[in-house]
Amino acid sequence: METLDIRKGEQVALVGPNGSGKSRLAAAFAGRSGAKYITFRDSYGSYGDRSFFMQQRWNLFTLEEDPPSAGEQLRKEAAASTDPAAARRLQELIALFGLEPVLDKPLVTLSSGELRKFQLTRALLGGPEILVIDNPYIGLDPRTRALLTRLLAALAATTTLVLVLSRAAEIPPFITHVIPVADGQAGRKVPLGEYLDAVLPPAVIRMRGVTIRYGERVILDRLDWTVRQGEHWALTGANGSGKTTLLSLICADNPMAYACDIELFGRPRGSGETIWDIKRNIGFVSPELHRAFQVDAPALDIVTSGLFDTEGLYRHPSPEQYACARRWMAEFGIESWAGRPFLQLSSGEQRLCLLARAFVKDPPLYVLDEPLHGLDEAQRLLVKARLDRFCGAPGKTLLMVTHYPEEYPACIDHSLTL
Repeated sequence: METLDIRKGEQVALVGPNGSGKSRLAAAFAGRSGAKYITFRDSYGSYGDRSFFMQQRWNLFTLEEDPPSAGEQLRKEAAASTDPAAARRLQELIALFGLEPVLDKPLVTLSSGELRKFQLTRALLGGPEILVIDNPYIGLDPRTRALLTRLLAALAATTTLVLVLSRAAEIPPFITHVIPVADGQAGRKVPLGEYLDAVLPPAVIRMRGVTIRYGERVILDRLDWTVRQGEHWALTGANGSGKTTLLSLICADNPMAYACDIELFGRPRGSGETIWDIKRNIGFVSPELHRAFQVDAPALDIVTSGLFDTEGLYRHPSPEQYACARRWMAEFGIESWAGRPFLQLSSGEQRLCLLARAFVKDPPLYVLDEPLHGLDEAQRLLVKARLDRFCGAPGKTLLMVTHYPEEYPACIDHSLTL
């Protein structure tokens, strides 16, 4: 049996296709090292819960005996543990995983996400130094997956985690190393970044340890973030959390970018590129841009100015460029406004013009800060549908900020919370 080289303090992912032997390797490693091993084959078939069949869940009220609650089961196992710290650890884990609301619920009524947290709590009662988790994300919706990732990241501060995964896209950011598995053989352990660069699309944005402070106020604190070609990100966070600052670093509007370790489109900031080299690859709209856009020119000229990344039209476009702008105005249903002065349009109409301006050059990266701000319901639905269609094209990358989750288009597949 092959030996897996996993050292204390590392957070490791075993990654390989179905049938590659990664689960067998992980189980053997757990047996040799004394690690705790959990496998998630489906929502209910894992870690000692095999007696809880789905029929019990649906026939809960016809059972002759009351099924155990989550809290009863956890307290029972803590009391039976030979570890004197088990009871104290149980309370810490209940707080960490937010289990208090489900402690009185019968086990067979727990959702897949609740059951996942319950099983992790059981596994951690003994305080294992290493926890091996097979298929941690199987059967979970995106919201629950994101929650589980945050919980596992918190665990990683005190426990070595080994995750068994089938796809590189499932690897959470707290993982430090990857061991690829094929044909029952473990490959060479490599740093996470090296592995992802070899198997995933190229990075459009890469930030390493980015810190931005103004006086005593820290806006961004040692941020590590990679956005890859074709990914669609939701950027969330409370007012003042640093979202606007982060976007300004990307869009070449913040001079502090030169003091940070930032790569855009494969080039480090400060390596000789101009702000125009960066902006020509980005379609951008934001409330700040909208407020500053005080150009009383025809709407067609406003949209066409996006081809030149200027606030206003200071050159004579070709007929082909004007035709391109008209096509994008038609995409957003505003072609009839071509001759209307921009400053005489309503706020919502201006926002649609600025959206068409952001898309007119068909850039590889869209950075949209509150793009639906001021739009009525019909316009919101139209823009969301257009975003899904535009971002469905190969290689298109999206960063979108909004305070309203219902405004995100269906194409969103990643999120960052500041």
